Amino acid sequence: MKRELTSWYSPALGKDMPVAVYGDYGFALLLVPTAAADYLEYERFQLMDCLAPYINSGKVKVYSVNSINNESWLNNEMAGAHKAIRQNQFNEYIFNEVVPFIKNTSSAETPIITCGASFGALHSMNLFLKRPDLINGVIAMSGVYDLTEYTKGYFDDQVYFNSPQHYIPNLTDHHILEQIRNSGHIHILTGSGAYEDPNASRTFAGVLYNKAITYELDVWGDEWKHDWPTWREMLPNYLATRF
Repeated sequence: MKRELTSWYSPALGKDMPVAVYGDYGFALLLVPTAAADYLEYERFQLMDCLAPYINSGKVKVYSVNSINNESWLNNEMAGAHKAIRQNQFNEYIFNEVVPFIKNTSSAETPIITCGASFGALHSMNLFLKRPDLINGVIAMSGVYDLTEYTKGYFDDQVYFNSPQHYIPNLTDHHILEQIRNSGHIHILTGSGAYEDPNASRTFAGVLYNKAITYELDVWGDEWKHDWPTWREMLPNYLATRF
């Protein structure tokens, strides 16, 4: 499996941001880490080994970015308003730097699907829903889609606009809604075992349903915990059967 590491100074974030790239061809799978993890997390927990057949065959090219959650929602020393600012800077980094990087290293027509587990699922869903003109779909595993689960009681406009469960019910822009509806790739996956919250996925699926947005909700059984063995099974299964 071809693997390349690169980085650049991000104007949006004011720091060097590394990216791991796996493969040569295929649609682009943009991986967002869980919680406080980094761009090599998916590799460290053997998920990339599970994706190797699809990478080597040219079905998918994977881009794994770094998290800044330790500089935002997981930083207990930072004021809530500053956490929200950092969140928006991360969004701009993805939209204005990572997406062009993907297009330049694949092709301008390459579809981009965001993907993440746990907190990465929320980020992946949020990135897609905010810019369906740039991102073509999402695979969200074991997520909650209410950002206030992470904000320790803080709430302002910027929390609202980064919390899909809050802003999607009030989204009225027909053009954006149609782009979301036309995606064909909104996959919400969850287990039902320890530390999973399948009701969070069901609740958010209901939000999409009420906006006439087509999605796939896939709730796995009690044996599937909020842990890497679940995600190592889920993601390859979806690459094999949905793309």
